[in-house]
Amino acid sequence: MHRESLYFTAPETIDLRETATTYSADEILVETQVSAISGGTEMLIYRGEAPNDLPADETLDALNGDLSFPLRYGYAAVGEVIETGSAIEDKWLGERVLAFNPHETYFSAAPSDVISVPEEVEAGEMALYPTVETATTLVLDGKPQIGERVAIFGAGVIGLCTVGLLATFPLSELLVIEPLAERRKRARELGADRVVAPSELSETRWDDATGPSGADLLFELSGHPPALDQALNLAGYDSRLVVGSWYGTKPTTLDLGGDFHRDRISIQSSQVSTLAPSLRGRWTFDRRSAVTLQNLKELPVDSLVTHRIPFENAAKGYRLIEDHPEDTLQVLLTYQ
Repeated sequence: MHRESLYFTAPETIDLRETATTYSADEILVETQVSAISGGTEMLIYRGEAPNDLPADETLDALNGDLSFPLRYGYAAVGEVIETGSAIEDKWLGERVLAFNPHETYFSAAPSDVISVPEEVEAGEMALYPTVETATTLVLDGKPQIGERVAIFGAGVIGLCTVGLLATFPLSELLVIEPLAERRKRARELGADRVVAPSELSETRWDDATGPSGADLLFELSGHPPALDQALNLAGYDSRLVVGSWYGTKPTTLDLGGDFHRDRISIQSSQVSTLAPSLRGRWTFDRRSAVTLQNLKELPVDSLVTHRIPFENAAKGYRLIEDHPEDTLQVLLTYQ
């Protein structure tokens, strides 16, 4: 079967190409209904800021090869099963599924590589499953504790979902640092106790006579390397800084000559493709998936979608994210 696939061909250049797809006896064929553009990794690829010799994703069969141009990319496609291989039960026909698959009109996958869409969840909402899964992983890695002071740098889609999850915890305070006013507003709506612009951060202090000053737990989710230094300046003694951003080829310089050494600050990376070693005794990918689906139903993810763009006009979606971040949050590509 012929399909159209989105290719990144050069910095800030995409192309829709006709490709062929087949499916084996133990695979399903899916007609895509909607896919989500990632504002993080995918936009680094779009800008040409991803290291081109890095594997696209060694944990996902649909993302083979490296990050050099030209390449297909994307990992949030939702569609309907329209055909099945001879070894697949007919019950799969008509099933709505999500796959970690690039943007294209049709794709094939093994049933074990897709997630069934709950009946009460819309296709556009399910396209944000990978985002909510990332936010769930961040919270698992951060291990927030009762009464802690928590700061989040960056209120993009992942940052806002993380805000929504952490707002359910009995924290002392949840602070969000974000340069765009509209995103600061959304962070408040999702439960942040306090929201400031980066320029106001020097005026932000946590002084507590009952214990160490500064934040206990911080998340860097802005994708902006200088935010790491800002986070370190806000961090308190024995605090944890979880870095969920991937900076690609953007240079990152940390000032570790101040209080970092004496304050025993821990910096930890968080990435959704794996589970933290400390969690693997009791957590599996299936367990995290079940928790993610529950979080997806409880978070107002539909309110984070600002644009729905027909697949044939996909270039417009990337330009909106790049040129108008103040008005653009989550862009979905539609296929019908």
